[in-house]
Amino acid sequence: MCGIIGYFGDRYEQFSNEKLLELLTHRGPDNIDDVLGDKFYLGQTRLSIVDLSEKGNQPMISQDKRYVIVFNGEIYNHKELRKNELSNVEFRSQSDTETLLYGLIKEGSAFLNKLNGIFSFSFLDIQTGDFLLARDQFGVKPLYYFLSKEELYFSSEIKAIKPFMKKKDIDLGALKNYINFLWAPGELTPFKSIRKLLPGQLIQGNISSISNVEKRKYYSIPFNNKTFSNLTEERLIDLLDEKLNKALSRQMMSDVPLGFFLSGGLDSSLLVAIARKQFPNKKIICYTIKSNLSKAEGFEEDLFYAKQVAEFLNVTLRVVDAGVDVLQYFDKVIYHLDEPQADPAPINVYNICKLAREDGIKVLIGGTAGDDVFSGYRRHQALRIEPIIRFFPKIFRKTLKIALSRLKKRNANFRRLSKLTKDIHLSKINRMIGYFDWSDKKLVEELFLVPNEYDLKQYFYQLIEQIKNQPSDLNKMLYWELNTFLPDHNLNYTDKLSMATGVEVRVPFLDKELVEFSTKIPPQFKLKGTETKYILKKVAEKYLPNEVIYRSKTGFGAPVREWILNDMNSIIEEYLGENTIKKRGIFNYTKVQKLIKMNKEGIIDASYTIWALLAIESWMRQFYD
Repeated sequence: MCGIIGYFGDRYEQFSNEKLLELLTHRGPDNIDDVLGDKFYLGQTRLSIVDLSEKGNQPMISQDKRYVIVFNGEIYNHKELRKNELSNVEFRSQSDTETLLYGLIKEGSAFLNKLNGIFSFSFLDIQTGDFLLARDQFGVKPLYYFLSKEELYFSSEIKAIKPFMKKKDIDLGALKNYINFLWAPGELTPFKSIRKLLPGQLIQGNISSISNVEKRKYYSIPFNNKTFSNLTEERLIDLLDEKLNKALSRQMMSDVPLGFFLSGGLDSSLLVAIARKQFPNKKIICYTIKSNLSKAEGFEEDLFYAKQVAEFLNVTLRVVDAGVDVLQYFDKVIYHLDEPQADPAPINVYNICKLAREDGIKVLIGGTAGDDVFSGYRRHQALRIEPIIRFFPKIFRKTLKIALSRLKKRNANFRRLSKLTKDIHLSKINRMIGYFDWSDKKLVEELFLVPNEYDLKQYFYQLIEQIKNQPSDLNKMLYWELNTFLPDHNLNYTDKLSMATGVEVRVPFLDKELVEFSTKIPPQFKLKGTETKYILKKVAEKYLPNEVIYRSKTGFGAPVREWILNDMNSIIEEYLGENTIKKRGIFNYTKVQKLIKMNKEGIIDASYTIWALLAIESWMRQFYD
């Protein structure tokens, strides 16, 4: 796991700059190196996980000196690839980087879909100037890039690209996304000129003709199937159990100490239980959070269940107290996120990974993506009311929406009911997209000084066009989850805040074979009635007590509403005060103040919207000013 940076173009000599690599040393503190050639520069900071010797260092150059690669990630099936596709190669190391290098030399971009892992990389044929950039199928590893007619530069993090930007225009459409969703779906970042390479996307071309590069998808999650598996429920449960065991076994590959996240929820608990089955005598170290959540947040405390699971499985549990001074962490978290995401969960990830690293753990395995693959969110349960909604006239739905929107938002159940019905008067597809919102769209529009024409729904429409044949509304939602919320929110903060401490996080629920199997499972086995992750829970019954499996769902959260109403007054006054807002020239000061006032009075629930505005100002100070 590493940080990578690269440049193709005529300014290559200027790009070789030790300070740029220093911006990424948190991602790879074990080795720093780079290579400079005609019209190219490639650099890497290494976190040594597999083959700790110097032979695994990067940039890695082929034995004939013709090819070079910088790579961030892990290829979990690299030993299988060596044994089969690459059996005639004489490898010098045990590193998966070398496996990737020679696989690309042999097969080019066709090799990508043989990879089961997490990755972003740049591969260059020094002799011809042909290059390939790619990001893994599900977007676990980030890759940002700037592309013009003359040059291409890229990195694991925006902060390493920013110093070489000629223009720093802000993308107001992206800011609109960060306020409405708390993250930006698709390729957008706050900079107009910097984009995210999408999951399963590549860029290829030649360093002598950057204007002719090709950007395309090499992989799409196979959700276009009209029919599903006709196997019995019992057989599907057994097969899913096998796939989970295989996925975890692959991802336990490591030459350094390894631990687990253990929230006490289904996903992380099941992975630890499978690990215990596979390694009955091994010492397993797990990490969890004491959340200190109030009832106003609408969540149940996890710690009780984490302790119960730890005792049941006989694993060591290390507890991190989430009762932090939020002001101490706020700007630091935004800096590491690279984007103004509005969520306190990154603070928890940072503190868990920091403790793990202090304990000598360099790899943590977590349950991220279980909800996105097998259906675990309340917005999925909301689909159950769709058949009912269509029987009511539109005028009745509008009246109901208005009535429920007036409920006081301090009550978590009232908040959820209001959110559930806010788009009840719209078409089904627009209601489904609306379940991803955190703010009222009209309110978001009013916050900007200049009318913002960006359509918040457009990327969701584009995605749904890719799976026109999919008959299941639930699978349409899951396709959105896996292409937006998961990579652009959960995976981004998991990667950035773990790597901020020099820890790699792995996500077995995104094993390629497992995900592709999940798309064949009949939707009614993912969401059965109102029971989310039904089939995953049936697998878990083999490993865990029912009171853990069928407990209420909670989030990896923090007392955001309490913080916004009390602890964060000073930063709200500074970051959203009249001088700051008017000097920045993006938002309407009067509307921002009205938002803050209505939130204090409990008329609306805008704590996360205010957090988003604070995040944007923090990002502007650290990345723009």
